[in-house]
Amino acid sequence: MTRSHDAGAVIYASDIRRIGAFYEQVAGLRITHAEGDHIVLESGAFQLVVVAVPARIAASIRLTDPPRPREDTAIKLVLAVADMASAREAARSLGGQLLPPQREWQFQGMRVCDGYDPEGNVVQFRQRPA
Repeated sequence: MTRSHDAGAVIYASDIRRIGAFYEQVAGLRITHAEGDHIVLESGAFQLVVVAVPARIAASIRLTDPPRPREDTAIKLVLAVADMASAREAARSLGGQLLPPQREWQFQGMRVCDGYDPEGNVVQFRQRPA
């Protein structure tokens, strides 16, 4: 059964399984569909589609370990997390990172911290107050 979401985003990735696992475990999104060239992750109101970068383009991409944040893009994902400390630990174990606790700030009543996924895509994570 196809489900429609009002909000969503698409990320292109060299390793869709690794990126899918990152967003599943760090942001609590559920993998609801997977094929060879894409993975669909969802929460109640949001859908994230991770699409494989075409091979001819992927050959020219040089990923680093640790990843170098790609801060020169015009868009940044914003995703909710249940617990910033748990998200930070999960991100680190999956090849990404959240900035340290001293780099967190408050915005509209939420605790906020930037980070990046294993391919360097910058993401903002937000935790609602308890």
